Amino acid sequence: MPLLPEGYSYGPWHDGPDPLAPPADLRDALDEIGREVMGGSSPRSALEELLRRGTERTAGLDELTRQLWQRRSQIQRRHRLDGTLQEVQQLLQEALQAERRELFPDPDDEARFREAQLDALPPGTAAAVRELNEYEWRSGEARQKYEQIRDLLGREMLDARFQGMKQAMQNAGPQDVERINQMLGDLNALLSAHAQGASDIGERFSEFMRRHGEFFPENPQNVDELIDVLAARSAAAQRMLNSMSEEQRAELAELAQQAFGDPRLAQQLSALDSQLRALRPGEDWTSSSRFRGQDPLGLGEGAQAMADLAELDALAEQLGQSYPGARLEDIDLEALERQLGPDAGVDARRLSELERELRQQGLFERAADGTLRLSPKALRRLGETALSDVVNSLRGKTGERETESAGAAGEPTGSSRPWRFGDMQPWDVPRTVRNAVLRSTAAGAGSVRLDVEDVEVIETEHRSRAAVALLVDTSWSMVQEGRWLPMKRTALALHQLISTRFRNDALQLITFGRYAMPVELPELVGLEGTWEQGTNAHHALLLAGRHLRRHPDAQPVVLMVTDGEPTAHLEPDGEAEFSYPPEPATIYKTLSEVDRIAKLGASVTVFRLGDDPRLEAFVDTIARRSGGRVVAPDLDGLGAAVVGDYLRTRRR
Repeated sequence: MPLLPEGYSYGPWHDGPDPLAPPADLRDALDEIGREVMGGSSPRSALEELLRRGTERTAGLDELTRQLWQRRSQIQRRHRLDGTLQEVQQLLQEALQAERRELFPDPDDEARFREAQLDALPPGTAAAVRELNEYEWRSGEARQKYEQIRDLLGREMLDARFQGMKQAMQNAGPQDVERINQMLGDLNALLSAHAQGASDIGERFSEFMRRHGEFFPENPQNVDELIDVLAARSAAAQRMLNSMSEEQRAELAELAQQAFGDPRLAQQLSALDSQLRALRPGEDWTSSSRFRGQDPLGLGEGAQAMADLAELDALAEQLGQSYPGARLEDIDLEALERQLGPDAGVDARRLSELERELRQQGLFERAADGTLRLSPKALRRLGETALSDVVNSLRGKTGERETESAGAAGEPTGSSRPWRFGDMQPWDVPRTVRNAVLRSTAAGAGSVRLDVEDVEVIETEHRSRAAVALLVDTSWSMVQEGRWLPMKRTALALHQLISTRFRNDALQLITFGRYAMPVELPELVGLEGTWEQGTNAHHALLLAGRHLRRHPDAQPVVLMVTDGEPTAHLEPDGEAEFSYPPEPATIYKTLSEVDRIAKLGASVTVFRLGDDPRLEAFVDTIARRSGGRVVAPDLDGLGAAVVGDYLRTRRR
């Protein structure tokens, strides 16, 4: 018979991260971090905020923590811990009813005596079960129910310490009970030898696992791992008992002597608990939880519920990342998937990959003072995004040509591109004819005819050099009115454009509040808003003039972004004088500096943010005296307005 070709099967990927999953989107993540940093957050807190909030397709740490607490609340609201006691009570009641049904038809005095014995049973469940230990049952059904009580107690007590034992001991016979007692005796002897520092503990452990390994599906590799597994479960069982009432604990302690009808089991488990508590005192043996639901849990299920609560608490701490040296690699993904499902594990893994990639890609660096800051690589990426937004905004304006078309009357760059409506660059004739020939030949045409799609134009740009001063208002009103972030994104976009397309231009970023100062891009991006009085445009214009004088061969360009009239000026001793409303000296000094800049051939373009009449009047005066203009963009259009004016001034 010929062999069939081997088939293929398809299914979910379970062996680690999905190899076909899309990679972490670093650009979107960096944009989020950049917005936070430019808004005044530190890079570290911005990264932490991103991980807490998550991304568009990945739940963040806050959402995962919320799901953990919801899961914890569901466990406590749904369940209660008296399931074993209730089941024992039910079996006892059924046994007594079956025995009375058997005795009732019998007219013999012995039957009446037995009924009196049943009537005289103690009111407590545990005491009644103990009293019936020597009772000779007439009813086979009643005897079976009573044996079920003993069997249930044994299996529940084992399940509370050894997960899954309740099912494994279903229908256990005397030989099974003896094997359990033998295993517990050997286990206690092994732990005792370990506590005493026996030199051959490794051999003893191997022999123990050879004989009783079937009872430990966790497959511990040494005695310490065995103790860890047992202590965690035993501590959960103890916390479950702590969560019960004193009456319930007393009932269970007395019922434990009836487990499998053999008091040795309770004695061995008690000795095991004592040894584990001594060997692992760091486990939580004393806490308790409040269960207020209606679904009763047995001892094994209750211990598992307590273990789940402890695991949920540990996961919440891991997701909180509030301890020293915390990293997302610390999160126990298996435990997270066990509690919240596979999707939560995928989200946590993606966040961990995102954090690792952001660090490994060199997007952060240490400053001289040890703080974390955005690297030049990260700033370039932020600049690319900011400039891209500006370009898209410019393209959407009616009647505006694309920024790449700027400088059409300039020098060729050596490259060409397809013609687009509105282009005024000269045709690249050789490429245009070549395109027409190739298109006509491919179509099988007998002659060559030009079509619009064949036309290519020569890219040109201005080669003139410009000295650009961007003056940005950093007074508190910029923060208060939500203008802080748009201002920084504008500076990023302009810096990116000049550093990539007009590299010969000299850009100077100048901030002005109570005082003005030249800053580098990383300083501006990380600048935090501070409360101080004063808008010192005089000082800013003075620094701008100094920058222009350093580059006498360059075309001067001065751009000012502000939302307030000048309320401070610089005195000869270097101190800033503040006054509101502005005193005449402030107005005079500011306009005098505008006149000096105008003599250098620079016109001042003011980007007015706000509708204050005094501000409008003052910036109009600046524009008239310098031959510049006033632009009043909305916040979303600030970047496009500044970049567009820079290109317009440069072309002029």
